[in-house]
Amino acid sequence: MPDPAVKKWILPVIIVSQFLCTSLWFAGNAVLPDIIKNLSLQDNFLANLTSAVQFGFITGTLVFAIFTVADRFSPSRVFFTCAVIAALCNLGININGITATPLLLFRFFTGFFLAGIYPVGMKIASDYFQEGLGRSLGFLVGALVVGTAFPHLLKSITTQLPWKYVIDTISVLSLLGGSLMLFLVADGPYRKRGQQLSYTAFITGFGNKNFRAAAFGYFGHMWELYTFWAFVPVMLSANKNYFHNAIDVPLLSFVIIAGGALACVAGGLLSQHYGAKKIAALALSLSCMCCLLSPFFLFTASVPLLTGFLFFWGLVVIADSPLFSTLVAQNVVSQARGTSLTIVNCIGFFITIISIQCIKLLSQTIDARYLYMLLAIGPLLGLVALLKKGENGELKIEN
Repeated sequence: MPDPAVKKWILPVIIVSQFLCTSLWFAGNAVLPDIIKNLSLQDNFLANLTSAVQFGFITGTLVFAIFTVADRFSPSRVFFTCAVIAALCNLGININGITATPLLLFRFFTGFFLAGIYPVGMKIASDYFQEGLGRSLGFLVGALVVGTAFPHLLKSITTQLPWKYVIDTISVLSLLGGSLMLFLVADGPYRKRGQQLSYTAFITGFGNKNFRAAAFGYFGHMWELYTFWAFVPVMLSANKNYFHNAIDVPLLSFVIIAGGALACVAGGLLSQHYGAKKIAALALSLSCMCCLLSPFFLFTASVPLLTGFLFFWGLVVIADSPLFSTLVAQNVVSQARGTSLTIVNCIGFFITIISIQCIKLLSQTIDARYLYMLLAIGPLLGLVALLKKGENGELKIEN
């Protein structure tokens, strides 16, 4: 058992590092209007920019999983190395005269090295905390949520400054986050190093019914999550045009996305009393209802009603994420925990690309009022997978 005094500061350091480094994720999205203006790009470039990061993350997680990087090498060192390289790739956006193709490549490689940050951060947490893992991952995924939303806030408060300052600041924060992890977080007491390279280790977890139930529930959740996050500014901007009221889109986007951190923490705490499966199913059900009810709210003339609905949607769309990660981590052997978390992330983020591109393509033919109802497909299928009985009739969850 780790020293209780160590636990008190280890988790905050992991959380802060995760927040600082995952702010890279939507850095390009936050300054997209400036990028479009400077490069004379089409307004629908959002889907391509977001998908480039997601595709990079998918490729990275697949490579990391096949070569069992997070299990064979020190997770803290992997985290630091990827944080540094991802920060440098992020700076590529600022190159004078950059065109669309190199821009997408820089975002791709930023996503590639985020594969050594987000799932590896969860791996590090699981190496320190076996009891109360759901609560710990609730804080950690909450940090991811705030980190993802942070570029929107930074853009909002630096409106009068050149947009490249946003990119510079986020890269510096990533360097800081990686350094904190390297120098303050040693390998955890529950870590069991994978001794040999195994090209099939990443698929072993799928032989466990409980693991499959958690993974497939997560996949349904991911169909909705990043598409919702990516299109929050679009939803707000479309409504702004509808009733001609001035809305600070970057600021509201930050509030809506970052608010999900509260739900992650609350979900982790509630799972200690009611079980991860019940809380995850509740969150999936509520987010599914938001998808189906979206036509009644997105074009309302009431700013409070619109923002209130999107804020609630932002809460329930992410609340189940740490619970799925907890169940995945607890239903695989410890030697393959990092690899299993990574491959589940890989598949989940591949699904986000399909979802984002589907919404982009169908936006040309489907009324925007009804477009986001299609996101309900993921939560529905996730519920079907989650509510199937696993081994012994229940998913494992350790409090």
